[in-house]
Amino acid sequence: MTNVAVALDHVGVAARDLGPLTAAYERLGFALSPIAQQSGRRRPDLPVEQFGSGNRCAFLKHGYIELIAILDPALYDNTLNRFLDRYAGMHILALAVTDAEANLARLRAAGLDIPGIAWLERPVETGGPIAKFARLPFPDPPEGRVQLIKHLTPELVWNPRWMDHTNKAEALEEVILTAAEPAETATRLSRLTGLPVEPDPAGGFLLRFPGAAGAAGPFAPVMETRVRMLTEAALPNVLPGMTPAASPFMAGMVIRTSDGGAAARQVLKGIPTVDAPAGVMVAPAFAGGAAVVFA
Repeated sequence: MTNVAVALDHVGVAARDLGPLTAAYERLGFALSPIAQQSGRRRPDLPVEQFGSGNRCAFLKHGYIELIAILDPALYDNTLNRFLDRYAGMHILALAVTDAEANLARLRAAGLDIPGIAWLERPVETGGPIAKFARLPFPDPPEGRVQLIKHLTPELVWNPRWMDHTNKAEALEEVILTAAEPAETATRLSRLTGLPVEPDPAGGFLLRFPGAAGAAGPFAPVMETRVRMLTEAALPNVLPGMTPAASPFMAGMVIRTSDGGAAARQVLKGIPTVDAPAGVMVAPAFAGGAAVVFA
């Protein structure tokens, strides 16, 4: 189907200062793209402007991790300060679609107030070519920035120069949210994605994305990815030792590696880790406020 979300595209971990955040992820074994300052339209009817936000990213064969912060506080902050007033950590969940127009029609038919497709762009590196995106944001969800996205220039974004990770990371496989009322989060995400939710065995709800070749990057295989929306009581059973910083809360991610986490365990020596059900987990204190599990 062309009018539903098909895969996890990326998550965004936010901080006020980009330097320490990117240093933490480089320490975890990720190769990062150069700093890129963002541009876009605040509304579909407004012109493109330069934003104060910027990022570096860990691009995987399937999906990526965005590390985002304020580069220029004099410019529009892209809502980051509002997010960071809640907590430092994961605030962005982007889900891949293959047809932005078809999903816009579905969302409007469902009664959602979507003004139109938001067109975003940013240079892939200073002075480099401009990557372009079509984005459909859910209007002001309490979970953070939750959106559907279609990459218009994926070959510019997923550059092999930035994809050789010493931790052997290959795919963004799972994102874990928690809330005092997970049914409310599940309802919102089901409406946005056009997909049904099912019970999560840990407690809460689960969204499965069927996958589509190339939807989450030009090298992306067809693979299932998931969003779990857990009860607060269930969270430490999935991410040991973790407590929510807010409700709702984007808690962590599972990164699939090519070797079952063997290289990651070597890279992570010297960093406190814990065995989670899905693999070896880095606590939020060492990953910008989000738990990172290498599977």
